[in-house]
Amino acid sequence: MALRFISLISCLLLFRASLMDVALSQKAYVVYLGDGLTDLDEGSVKSLHSSLLGQVVTSEIGAAAERLIHSYTKSFNGFAALLSEEEAEALSEMNEVVSVFPSERRELHTTRSWNFMGFPTTSYRSVFESDVVIGMLDTGIWPESDSFDDTGFAPPPARWRGACEANHNFTCNNKVIGARFYHLNGNISDDNIASPRDSDGHGTHTASTAAGRLVPNASLAGLAEGTARGGVPSARLAVYKVCWDGEGCSDIDLLAAFDDAIADGVDVISLSIGSPISRPYFSDAIAIGSFHATKQGILVSSSAGNNGPSRSTVANFAPWMLTVAASTIDRKFVSFVELGDGHVFQGTAINTDGADGKLYPLIYGANAPNKSSPGSASRFCSSGSLDGQRSKGKVIFCDSLSTGSGPLRAGAVAAIMETDDSNDVAYEFDLPVSVLSANDSAIVRRYINSTSHPTARVFKSKGLFDGEAPYVVSFSSRGPNPVTPNILKPDLTAPGVDILAAWSPISVDKSSVTYNIISGTSMACPHVSGLAAYVKSFHPKWSPAAIKSALITTAFTMSTTKNADAEFAYGAGHVNPLSAINPGLVYDVETSDYVKFLCGQGYTAGELRKVTGDSSQCTEKNNGTVLHLNYPTFALSVPRGKQFSVTYHRTVTNVGVAKSTYAVNMTTPLGVEISVDPAVLSFEEVLEKKSFVVKVWGKMKNDSVSAALVWTDGIHKVRSPIVVYPSD
Repeated sequence: MALRFISLISCLLLFRASLMDVALSQKAYVVYLGDGLTDLDEGSVKSLHSSLLGQVVTSEIGAAAERLIHSYTKSFNGFAALLSEEEAEALSEMNEVVSVFPSERRELHTTRSWNFMGFPTTSYRSVFESDVVIGMLDTGIWPESDSFDDTGFAPPPARWRGACEANHNFTCNNKVIGARFYHLNGNISDDNIASPRDSDGHGTHTASTAAGRLVPNASLAGLAEGTARGGVPSARLAVYKVCWDGEGCSDIDLLAAFDDAIADGVDVISLSIGSPISRPYFSDAIAIGSFHATKQGILVSSSAGNNGPSRSTVANFAPWMLTVAASTIDRKFVSFVELGDGHVFQGTAINTDGADGKLYPLIYGANAPNKSSPGSASRFCSSGSLDGQRSKGKVIFCDSLSTGSGPLRAGAVAAIMETDDSNDVAYEFDLPVSVLSANDSAIVRRYINSTSHPTARVFKSKGLFDGEAPYVVSFSSRGPNPVTPNILKPDLTAPGVDILAAWSPISVDKSSVTYNIISGTSMACPHVSGLAAYVKSFHPKWSPAAIKSALITTAFTMSTTKNADAEFAYGAGHVNPLSAINPGLVYDVETSDYVKFLCGQGYTAGELRKVTGDSSQCTEKNNGTVLHLNYPTFALSVPRGKQFSVTYHRTVTNVGVAKSTYAVNMTTPLGVEISVDPAVLSFEEVLEKKSFVVKVWGKMKNDSVSAALVWTDGIHKVRSPIVVYPSD
């Protein structure tokens, strides 16, 4: 009897273990079913999702209802669920299902800038701006910040359909008119807050950059002191918290936010999020979500990514998205180092504290190793690698750039770090640091080796004028476009280095500051999001493509001396705010044009539906090529050493004045011939369209060649770069 009982227990334990193995094999998937079901209520749609899920989920390993994470019911149709690979495969084979893909984890692409761009406070138009709503998909917001004060704001626009999820003492106002949060899979950790409140700082920073109120005397411990302000201070903000400390941003949460933001009625979506992995449009949640937004007339402004300067690292490269690189402004933060022999070096760092007038003993990290740390780790000042007794109260010289946690934990008063990189961005550390070039570091190293008692001090940072600005910073991701080589990405660049903006005072990375200085394409993106809202306030009926065209074709050109990657670094150039509201001509694109583009990429009917969500078909009539998409820039990838000849078809819409005439002005590089037919466009009416053909031919010899096509009527200059580069 006892043996039979033990056998029974053993079987039960094995069965339970088997179920646990199955549960562990499950992960979050997105099941995309296409366009929203407008003829059904939300409850009915959710029931359909449960029924569909129930066809592949067996009761032994969890009921369908338990595995359904979320239903997308507003702007498109689909759901998120915990599935095994076999269940996901079974669902993908059903006729009702457009696509099934695993939920990926995305990452954040982490103001004097407005004056630098020639966009003064006198440019603001509070009455018209207040009708524009910017949707921020990020880490949430700190609504109590002065940047989001709603004094003088009227109630939200009557068309607004959003909500405020007021958890944990979070409240909206007439500035922050909507706030939601998404954590659809798993429990929220203790380090995070179950509300739209921002405990990271990133979302507060981007929101205030796009649309923060004017806040005088803002600074980070006296650095960058001045008036902090966003691009459109009178615009409204709607916040969608999709990113979490220590977790990143999941696709299932991002799609839920897109679903709500589109239905809520935002005008622009700002997305400083991306992935270092390039995926086809039909399996990219951001590309799919942004396509649905574009269909509803919402421009999606996105960051290019922080994986530069390597080529083909650009993120968010779908042609219906606006992709923003990061460049410098004419202020840089430096940190001076003084050695005991009187040598002074200019390094980079954001130090809110520094030397107190005293020189401290200077040691090389390699000479103060922690015995429990492996080999040469101390020379790089890795965390836990330095001996506290030999490091305490001293300045540590490190052979490479690090977080600074190693010297800090060891009790050092400051650190000097060497970098082989371009050293074009200042980072903030938890102790005074100066990052020096390899040449200056070599002098410091010689001083340490030749002096019996070397000393040094690191000073508080100061802001200096940078006369070389603007140039694209090294971390900003570069083109060419990794999926569609003949679509130029990024589209343009905007300030993304040393940007002062509002911050969450409870951020785990900072000690209760309300304004902070950080860098990234994450900071560049909201600059352009704000400017897109500004253009929208002048032209509320313009399509996303028209607004995008206005920003791209009015961008000012940048020097190739400081930007060796040229258009693959900065796209059409640096955003030019005041010119964008009056571009003269725009290159407009309709949803059907993007369908033709996808058909021209060889998409099957099934792949096409994975992006569009509708019943669009690829036919001979609408099977366009990428060369004919009415994009405001031109890119061409051709085999090296081969003759080539291609023809582009473009159409421009007159958004200037009636009875205007534009003539073409070309800059053509050696080795490439370009013709434009006709060379003159005459418009009798506003909104009249004219088409033209651009022919490019020659032989690909160099790494890449750049040209520009400019339509001008003597007042407007509608500029489109042309880039020809080798495909190998």
